Amino acid sequence: MEAIIPNSIAGGVLLLWFILTGLSLIFLVYDLHTNTPSMGIMKLAWFLIVLYTGPFGLFIFLLTCRQPLDESHDEFIKDHWKQSIGSMIHCIAGDATGIILAAIVTFQLGFPNGLDLIIEYSTAYLFGLLVFQALFMKSMLGGNYFVAIKKTIFSETVSMNMVMVGMIPVMAIMRGLIPGGDDPKGLMFWGIASVATIAGGLTAYPMNSWLVGSGLKHGMMTAASSKPIGHGDMGGMKMDMSKKPDVSLGKKLGLVVLTFGFLALAVWITSFFIELKL
Repeated sequence: MEAIIPNSIAGGVLLLWFILTGLSLIFLVYDLHTNTPSMGIMKLAWFLIVLYTGPFGLFIFLLTCRQPLDESHDEFIKDHWKQSIGSMIHCIAGDATGIILAAIVTFQLGFPNGLDLIIEYSTAYLFGLLVFQALFMKSMLGGNYFVAIKKTIFSETVSMNMVMVGMIPVMAIMRGLIPGGDDPKGLMFWGIASVATIAGGLTAYPMNSWLVGSGLKHGMMTAASSKPIGHGDMGGMKMDMSKKPDVSLGKKLGLVVLTFGFLALAVWITSFFIELKL
């Protein structure tokens, strides 16, 4: 099948995008080192997000995280919508990283696209849960990593599912229809990964907003303010981590089922555009 966009135009657009991405990363790293006192795990998350989404990710960072004045970070990030963005960012950073790493491996092994998506989902879930959810929560739970895993399984599941609702159609359809879109050695693969990551953020934001508002998930924090649960001010966090979230088990199970339903719908819609093979 011929390329949807002429190679010369696509190549030029991709080259410009990656140049802007490189410049965005340089600015981000400099700012995180000299100005914005984010926690270490959030610095890594922002780096990965800007790596995957370029100037779009940098714009979100400037809008929600970069402090405009010294010692103003806690005040700047306290709004609920900014906390929700922070929650979404470290979810997507882990999920997208797992997806991209899995896609590289499955391409080399020659797996069919349906099996590829299953492996990508599984890898992204483990990466997001074990690193960007539980590892971040560990410091708030007295340093107990396994307790952190237990307490973040629900939030990671529903958030991850909504990320994949946006990413699966974009990844699968574009990689299936655009020549070279599934080859990690080419620029097109990384361009598709950028578009898919942005799509995943759009579909994941509403769920992360609800999770933060319900006290089930954390947002952004100032590095100097991170303390275990029950030890005072949490530095700009909208939710009160010392209180047990008032969400019933039935509601949690219902949301898990609902998000898997949305995920199944996304896969079903994708199947109308390309054939999914196991």
